Order: sequence, then C-alpha cells, then structure tokens
Amino acid sequence: MSQKIVVDFGLCESNGVCMGIIPEVFDLDEDDYLHVLQDEVTPENEQGVRESVRQCPRQAISIVDE
Repeated sequence: MSQKIVVDFGLCESNGVCMGIIPEVFDLDEDDYLHVLQDEVTPENEQGVRESVRQCPRQAISIVDE
C-alpha cells in the first residue's frame, strides 16, 4: 500500500516551514502559493515528509494511505 501527501489548502498559510525541511517535495512560488512537487511518500523522502507534517504550524499537511 502506498502513502500520499495531502495538504489542506484551507488551513495552509504558505509559511514555508515544510519547504525548508524538504524542498524536493514542497515549493512556494513567487505568489507564496504552496505546491507539492511529489505527492507520494517514498523511502527516500519519508523522514522529511513526516517531519514536515509534525512541524506544520497549521497542521495542514497529512499522510494518507491509498
């Protein structure tokens, strides 16, 4: 079973904490809009993604089973 990153954009303030932790997964554009560059949780990014979930100030990031 795979896992996927989900962002609640209604909660997200685009403050960039997640991008600072794992920029290969999260990015802020010039308009401060958050983009998920890779929505699948992999062995390579799992630690950073889980840290982003934990540190998100608005708790807008989650991991769901597909």
